[in-house]
Amino acid sequence: MDYNYAFRPGALDRAAQLRTTDAARQDGRARSYVFWHGKLLVDADNHPRLVPLDHAALTDCRESPVFLGLTPDGPRFAADLALWQPIEDAETIGQFTDASQQFHPGFADARLVEIRGVMADLSLLDGECVAVGRALHSWHNSHRFCANCGAPSVPELSGWQRGCPACATHHFPRTDPVVIMAITRGDKLLLGRGASWPERMYSLLAGFVEPGESIEAAVRRETFEEASIRVGKVDYVTAQPWPFPMSLMFGCWGEALDEDIAVDRAELSDARWVSRDEVKTILQGLHRNISAPRLGAIAASLIAAWADEKLQDASTWKR
Repeated sequence: MDYNYAFRPGALDRAAQLRTTDAARQDGRARSYVFWHGKLLVDADNHPRLVPLDHAALTDCRESPVFLGLTPDGPRFAADLALWQPIEDAETIGQFTDASQQFHPGFADARLVEIRGVMADLSLLDGECVAVGRALHSWHNSHRFCANCGAPSVPELSGWQRGCPACATHHFPRTDPVVIMAITRGDKLLLGRGASWPERMYSLLAGFVEPGESIEAAVRRETFEEASIRVGKVDYVTAQPWPFPMSLMFGCWGEALDEDIAVDRAELSDARWVSRDEVKTILQGLHRNISAPRLGAIAASLIAAWADEKLQDASTWKR
């Protein structure tokens, strides 16, 4: 069985040495992925629509497309149509579930869609480029002013740095570490449910790593905070870049020392133990109360690997 997930490395050469030059932009093969409010421009088959850097619609960008790196087909960039205002409904932007689509008049037969809905269908290379592009744009959009003096900052190094003209401070893209953990006790797996999630959706517990904290300590703290379950041994399994907005998910396996759940309602609406046989039913989409996990997310891969007793098999995870 394939336990792979979205946004794994896809052979993108980040070519950092080109960030200080215009060589990549001047390459005739250069193409850009197109984003708007974190959504991706795709065609009718959910393939990313790549456009030349001089495409007329890119005048709706506030800043120049960021340079992602080199591919076998040429340089790749990511453009953000930050100045465009759609006529279509955009009220669900930023919500957990967003099935709306927007149509920019400059792109015939293409639409802007929530990336989570198409991530499982992206090729390795497209997935990596999309993750890099979306995360970089998320950082730029939330760091437009200098954290040192408050003056407007400007992109530098082809989008891999922001500089402050007022105080000369340099700012660099951030990545937020997050732990997501398969907490088990014998033949049972702990699943939780967020209050804002769609009906019947459950997943593994997860949370941000705090300053000065190790991955293992974060797994134990978050599990206890959310479900009052104490965790002993913790093993790292694999990681997934998660550009919503700019995280890195550390997939872990933790062994619970007890099983009496007490849910923190500020964190979860429910948490429960499910057996291995029950998990297999969930993965088949046949469970009465819990839907199958979303394909492409690392949680689905960790859950499936645990159900097949292959969570700690190194050959399970292709890196």
